[in-house]
This record gives sequence, structure tokens and C-alpha cells, in this order.
Amino acid sequence: MRKDHRSECVMNRTVEMFGDQWSLLVVRDIMFMNRRHFRQLLTDSQERIASNILADRLQKLVKLGIIVKSHDPSHKQKAIYSLTEKGIDLLPLLMEMSAWGQKHVPGSGLMGRPQLLKEGGPKLRADFMAELRESHRPQSIARKKARRPLRNRATTTRR
Repeated sequence: MRKDHRSECVMNRTVEMFGDQWSLLVVRDIMFMNRRHFRQLLTDSQERIASNILADRLQKLVKLGIIVKSHDPSHKQKAIYSLTEKGIDLLPLLMEMSAWGQKHVPGSGLMGRPQLLKEGGPKLRADFMAELRESHRPQSIARKKARRPLRNRATTTRR
């Protein structure tokens, strides 16, 4: 009988999801740097990920439900990558990894938005997660707004 996972331990299963150095860095770039297109993720990252590895990790993250790929309305030939709720929920994990690294990895430090989020505490983190939901999930917001008038029309029609 084939086993898909080494164990049922939640930590093991989570590590298996992100079992390479690139996946969380791709999420980091989408989350903190708002790099939403393949070309931005490829050329603007300090770590210089290879294009075939980036394509593989993006596909993997889509399959895992961490990000979604959709057509960019501003350019017909471009795709845009957005965080799902599952991806947005990685913010506390990334912040804790950053805090641990800042404490235990010599020569490392927080910069930019992660530094601000650390200093701002839980309230600022919650606000940032709400901001991510708004900017990465506009389709769900648009659907909710579109539903409201339909309900209003239905109740108005019945009178």
C-alpha cells in the first residue's frame, strides 16, 4: 500500500507542502512585495530563481490552493497570481519565521513591510491581512456586491 506522506504529523505534512526553499519565497514576494506576474517574480527577486523552477513552484502553489492564477485584465497575454485565503493565512507563519531568523541567523534582518508589521503588532497584522484579502480577492468582493442588488430587486419585484 502506497503512503502519500511520511507521517500524519501536522508539522510533517506542512513541511511536505513547502519542502523546498522556493515556495515560501514566492509567497513572500507575492505577499510583501506585491509581485503578481511571472516576469516580476522572476526578475525582481534577490534570490534569482530559475524560470523553470518558478513555473513549477507557481503551479504547485496553485494546486495546493495557496494562490490562484487568473487572466490579468490589463493585459490579455499576462496571468496574475493572487493569494487565496489559505495563502493569506501564511502571514503569521512568515512573520514568526522572520522573527526567529532575525534572532538566530547572523547578518539577517527584517526590512520593509515585515519590519513595519513586527513593530505594529497584532492590530497592524490584522489590517494587513484585510488589505491582502481586498487586493487579492476582488472577485469574491465583486460577487458579493453583485448579489446584493439582485436580492433587493427580487424583494422589490414581489411587492
